Amino acid sequence: MRRTATRLRKTRETRVDLTLDLDGGAVEVEVPDGFFAHMLEALATHGGLGLTLQASGDTHVDLHHTVEDVGIVLGEALGEALGERRGVVRFAHAYAPLDEALARAVIDLSGRGFLVHRLPDHLAGSWIKPAFPLDLIVDFFHAFADRGRFTLHLEVLRARNPHHAAEAAFKAVALALRQAVRLRPGAEVPSTKGTLTA
Repeated sequence: MRRTATRLRKTRETRVDLTLDLDGGAVEVEVPDGFFAHMLEALATHGGLGLTLQASGDTHVDLHHTVEDVGIVLGEALGEALGERRGVVRFAHAYAPLDEALARAVIDLSGRGFLVHRLPDHLAGSWIKPAFPLDLIVDFFHAFADRGRFTLHLEVLRARNPHHAAEAAFKAVALALRQAVRLRPGAEVPSTKGTLTA
């Protein structure tokens, strides 16, 4: 049985149309920013996910609404595709380097959305490129974890370049997510409560 979900979000600010397959497939991303598209493609590719995504938004204001809403929809799709979360590994962690940057992601598919993040102090307030602050990546992961109902501890342990910091973070999350959603023998819910959805 394929673990898939299709979601559509339409507001006065954005439109996000997304199909997610936890067990792999094509990766096709159309968003109004090339850097953000690159990050989403990295997340899907290294996460072993199938992802078809078209998003548009009020980019004449800024990219915030679009980036955050993609995180919302991707999280909702993840939660739907996981269903009752039976048989998943649940806990996972991963490191990912990109040149001088190193990121660590720790995931618990707990049923509770929570993000703890940390960036090197010297990158506070930095910009990946004009109109794309590094803080926008934090907003994306906050929305993704919250709506996906998983706990994410995400740290960029070191980096000089904000682009490298962001990309290492996306790849670390991808690698950890790939492990966490993997199915193990048996169909039990990996929780002493007996549920990860209540």
